[in-house]
Amino acid sequence: MWFAVGFATACAGGAYFEYGIWFALAIVLLLTLILSKFRRELFCVLIGCAIGVGWFLGFDHIYLAPARYVDGQILNLDITATDYSRETESSVICEGSTKINGRSYDVQFYLNEDVSLKPGDRISGDFKLRYTGGGEENATYHKGNGVFLLCVPNGESVISPIINPIEKHFIKQLRHEILDLVDSVFPADTRSFVRALLLGDTLDMPFEMEWNLKTSGIYHIAAVSGMHVSILFSLLYVLCLKRRYLVAIIGFPILFLFAAVAGYSPSIVRATIMQALMILALIVDREYDPPTALGTAVILILANNPIAITSVSFQLSVGCMIGVFLFTERIHDYLLEKTRLGPAKGRSWKAKLTRWFVTSISATLGAISLTIPLSAYYFGSISIFTILTNLLTLWTVSGIFIGVVVACILGVIWLPLGIGVGWLIAWPVRYVLWVIGMISKVPLSSVYTSSIYIVLWLVFVGVLFFVFLKCKKKHPIVLTICIVSGLIGAVFCSYIEPRLDNYRITAIDVGQGQCILLQYENKYYMVDCGGDGDEAAANEAAQLLISQGIFRLDGFILTHFDADHVGGAENLLKIVPADKLYLPIWDGENKYKDALVYQYKDKIQWVEEDLFLGEGNITIFPATEGEESNESGLCILFQPENCDILITGDRSTTGERDLIDHTELPDLEILVAGHHGSASSTSWELLDATRPEIVLISVGEKNNYGHPAWETLERLGLFGCTVYRTDLEGTIVF
Repeated sequence: MWFAVGFATACAGGAYFEYGIWFALAIVLLLTLILSKFRRELFCVLIGCAIGVGWFLGFDHIYLAPARYVDGQILNLDITATDYSRETESSVICEGSTKINGRSYDVQFYLNEDVSLKPGDRISGDFKLRYTGGGEENATYHKGNGVFLLCVPNGESVISPIINPIEKHFIKQLRHEILDLVDSVFPADTRSFVRALLLGDTLDMPFEMEWNLKTSGIYHIAAVSGMHVSILFSLLYVLCLKRRYLVAIIGFPILFLFAAVAGYSPSIVRATIMQALMILALIVDREYDPPTALGTAVILILANNPIAITSVSFQLSVGCMIGVFLFTERIHDYLLEKTRLGPAKGRSWKAKLTRWFVTSISATLGAISLTIPLSAYYFGSISIFTILTNLLTLWTVSGIFIGVVVACILGVIWLPLGIGVGWLIAWPVRYVLWVIGMISKVPLSSVYTSSIYIVLWLVFVGVLFFVFLKCKKKHPIVLTICIVSGLIGAVFCSYIEPRLDNYRITAIDVGQGQCILLQYENKYYMVDCGGDGDEAAANEAAQLLISQGIFRLDGFILTHFDADHVGGAENLLKIVPADKLYLPIWDGENKYKDALVYQYKDKIQWVEEDLFLGEGNITIFPATEGEESNESGLCILFQPENCDILITGDRSTTGERDLIDHTELPDLEILVAGHHGSASSTSWELLDATRPEIVLISVGEKNNYGHPAWETLERLGLFGCTVYRTDLEGTIVF
């Protein structure tokens, strides 16, 4: 275990920092080991760290350095698909493998053609390569899963479909067939949840369901992990009549097959290795030591891919287990002391209920003790009702999982029988969905790091927890009161602070897109919601709104229907509804427009002429006639008290000139740069007519479009504008 601590530390250093620093550290550590005497544990940590540095350097030389070298280059590649393709808003995505300079790489590639690929299909063509560890563009999550290169087509690609399926793609084909079987066996309203529970497939999960799972604190059931492996092992253990050799013969292949079909994510690999070691301990009649098993799993995962240390799945999975080891048993024993709940021995219903309650509470508290900071950092949210949700739902999850497995097996034997069982299992699934839906609607079901006060509260909790562990006489009730009091204070400040201003404009950092909140005398209007991803933009906007106590918008204004301005609107409206939608009149075909019209027809007001929203001091200028969506967009003039703020969407110089001719614009205090700082927007004419003091640019870091253009920044400098950018400052509030 201690060796794994050192090995993981070295991998973290190499993954997050320059490896040269860690090479020097390895030499220092080895010299320290030679010249000094240490306790055995520290000796193991240092040896593990030294070996880890060497292992990382070798891995970097063999795999990462060649991938960094080809970053940004265009190469002719022959890629073999290793999975089924999936469609996104703008392209087809698929995983594959290819050889670059004699080395094999797992890659993710994109195609502009509307095609459907299956494992074994070959794709040839010129691709521009992107290193996922960070280079010309930002690092991505792919590196944690062993994918170090993304391949974007540069021209036409030739696709050669596979004629005879290859045996090595059997696992992917099996996964695909299982997911198809789930779709056939279970009712439509439960399929996405069942797919996530069984194999961790969340690609088709509705945004609202995913939001509810995160908000209520049980999203972990949608990411295949130790809980799923434990349930599967328990089922096998019972079916094998608790005979350890039979469990080993049947359990080993089934567990590793399940891990392969589930996708070999770090969390499932960690759980499978630990469960396999438990089976091995049964066979050889040795004690099973969980920390040793966890250390073994960590070493094996990082030996295969040291960059897996950066995976959110890995960090949450390992952090959860460490929390369980450190705190679960202590909490369990504390609650069962005589002065509290009592020993709860015996077979009475009261004793059984007490044991179940204490076990659930202690396991949940132990698991979340170290994962809360990770969740706050990566997802920006902390669920307050995690314990309640677990008590209300997790007792059904084991039965649902087993029922899903049985339904799928019966579906293979005789489909109508599988459908019958699937219909029965759908009812407890609906119960879980109902519970998380109800809990997520509670105003304080989650808090978000969008508020600086929540961030300060988290730091406060960390300090409190550290002091609590150091105290000789521990008082958990006092700790709990301090944490709850701090939370109430943080939420109060989060709600009150924005309302102390008469008016505000907030440019939310949604990456390469635009999402702007206008606030005036307790009136709230959102202008656009789109960014790097539809769900990501909606999630960012919803968290900021809810963290300020805004659960309903007075109006939602969409300048035009490009994805980077409207992509997240439909999802956001499911979480934070709006009283009115203001849309431009445009005759072009657009899936986002069609979806909004279908769902919110009664709330839509089409802007045909100048529209003044007196309660918000907002004037909406209608679109100019034109075929292009950008030129057909709305413009918004926000004039609270003595401040003039203009938003022009993606209008180019032509559209800005039309606006100038259409109305007499005032001198501006704030201008939101058109088209994310594109050279064709924020023209000389507009700047000369409005003379803005401050310019906000909503733009993504290292975006592919080169925004903001140097020409635009030069123009703004000549006019003496103070420039603020979301790619540099993050979310900007005035």
